[in-house]
Amino acid sequence: MNIHEYQAKEIFRKYNVPVPKGGVAFSVEEALEVANSLDSNIFVVKAQIHAGGRGKAGGVKIAKNLDEVSLYANEILGKTLVTHQTGPAGKTVSRLLIEEGIDIARELYMGIVLDRQSGKFVFMVSEEGGMEIEKVAAETPEKIIKEWIEPGIGLQAFQARKLAYALGLEGVQVKQGSKFMFALCTAFNASDASLVEINPLVVTSSGDIMALDAKMNFDDNALYRHADILEFRDLSEEEPSEVEASKFNLNYIKLDGNVGCMVNGAGLAMGTMDIIKLYGGEPANFLDVGGVASPETVANGFRIIMSDENVKAVLINIFGGIVRCDRVALGIIQALGEVKVDVPIVVRLAGTNAEEGSKILADSDMDFIVAQSLAEAAEKVTAAIEE
Repeated sequence: MNIHEYQAKEIFRKYNVPVPKGGVAFSVEEALEVANSLDSNIFVVKAQIHAGGRGKAGGVKIAKNLDEVSLYANEILGKTLVTHQTGPAGKTVSRLLIEEGIDIARELYMGIVLDRQSGKFVFMVSEEGGMEIEKVAAETPEKIIKEWIEPGIGLQAFQARKLAYALGLEGVQVKQGSKFMFALCTAFNASDASLVEINPLVVTSSGDIMALDAKMNFDDNALYRHADILEFRDLSEEEPSEVEASKFNLNYIKLDGNVGCMVNGAGLAMGTMDIIKLYGGEPANFLDVGGVASPETVANGFRIIMSDENVKAVLINIFGGIVRCDRVALGIIQALGEVKVDVPIVVRLAGTNAEEGSKILADSDMDFIVAQSLAEAAEKVTAAIEE
């Protein structure tokens, strides 16, 4: 789950990670109220969407007085921002973060993320703050310094000092930077975050270290422990079909292709998408309907898949382990009696009672394309789109 910058900064404050003073506003009037409450002559008006690159898209403005706060708030609220992370459709701004202006001396980068290869969290810093960190990683990876955090041990003092020196901190700033890192690690671990990113982390003209930006993602499987964080969820920022799928406990992610996929098992779903691409197709989604694949689950899966206008064919790939393929076949037929699907449907069943399941589909009055192997299924579904 993702949250907005102002929400991440609320978590930062809770764990004593220094951030600028400010507050959220949903209207121009609220923006002025927040600005009036700040002891500052300079204000920052920041669009709040779940995407980076807001500044380049015109979503971050520096206001030198309250009149400019009003002007920029009115300009940004309701605006559709298109950034490198939103895609061409962009995202509509419905809320703002109004903050005090900060006298910036240096811009840095700091982040914590899971390194899946090592199975450890990695703490990353760079002097290239304020830039797209993906660009830094691609063009000058040596400028990103990393320290891996041992599970059960946590960030160590020598690691924090090493990272502080890598950021070019000197004197008392090394101690202050280390303290900042330990506070950030505490916030990260206590909230079961999967990613935290500060870009930029700034050193002020007075030598203080502060998180000027804040991004946090969370492990969905741990949210049951964090009712307060779950309340931060903004459904308007999420893909509607993915929100709808979550209501039925379907693991669904919308993609840009035209082959709808319905599979039981995450690994099999990923393999199915790979082989569709191998045969020249483009998956329209990742959809894991779970181990049961009941008629109700299949029907809900069809509804979600067919809500995507780009879908030109559907591939159902079911492995009968716990569930019997003949029951899955009956479930597919029953589901299609409830949901209208007007595109070709290719079905591949394997495992328990797969032959019986394939016969049920072939003998039905519905126009299924039955495949015996996954390669055959991928070949047939891509051919069905081209016809």
